[in-house]
Amino acid sequence: MLGYHAGAMVHDTRDAAASHRAGRPGTPVIAVHDLRKRYGSLQAVDGVSFEVTEGEVFGILGPNGAGKTTTLEMIEGMRTIDSGSAVVDGIDVSRDPRGVKARIGIQLQASSFFDELNLVELLELFGHLYGRRVDPAVLLADVELSDKAQSQVGTLSGGQKQRFSIAAALVNEPRVLFLDEPTTGLDPQARRHLWGLVGQIKSRGHTVVLTTHYLEEAEELCDRVAIMDGGRIVALDRPQGLIDALIGRGFRKERVERLANLEDVFIDLTGHQLRED
Repeated sequence: MLGYHAGAMVHDTRDAAASHRAGRPGTPVIAVHDLRKRYGSLQAVDGVSFEVTEGEVFGILGPNGAGKTTTLEMIEGMRTIDSGSAVVDGIDVSRDPRGVKARIGIQLQASSFFDELNLVELLELFGHLYGRRVDPAVLLADVELSDKAQSQVGTLSGGQKQRFSIAAALVNEPRVLFLDEPTTGLDPQARRHLWGLVGQIKSRGHTVVLTTHYLEEAEELCDRVAIMDGGRIVALDRPQGLIDALIGRGFRKERVERLANLEDVFIDLTGHQLRED
């Protein structure tokens, strides 16, 4: 699992890479065509096709069993492709899965890290695995974990663990960062703080592909979303485009949406500041 991480070099290298990426707006960095995967009688992924533009935040949504996780794992080179194709940064996943893994970052769960190493040691280890010189202080500062540099992952709060997993996933300056349910289990402050972190990652030119069960999160973060069901993409557009299409089909809510919700009240009363042990 460690070989699937990605991260940052020192600032000048990272800024140059971001500048290079930003210089080619509209370029597809992921191209998926007629992707299929079957498990016995179950067609888990059934002819999925889409492209992800460089520098985009792209969301994949769907109910449990829709095929979104299997789709991502095939694109990441972690699961074999039955038929169809997936190309990441010009590399065919089926032909060179190792080459793809060197160009992507995957958010890992806390259980995937060595418990006996502190955060600095873990980031240095991931850098060695990629043959890269990394600056752990820069990475930890980017995710606001400088004061936890000598701590072990097991001692971190839920939000801190999620932010560290993103720092670890940025070790090799990935072309594409994959985030799987990145804010699940976080309190409102930590969740909105992580939204800001995703925005910062995008601003540096990284492409982000994420799954989430929070639809307001997808609406807030994603440039476009693909909605999957039954192994197929049933809709793909900008969030507002999908909403406008629904309204255009005559949909009307029974109750007018409120201008604020309970989470907004909570944030207003308790503040935006992170509160971590």
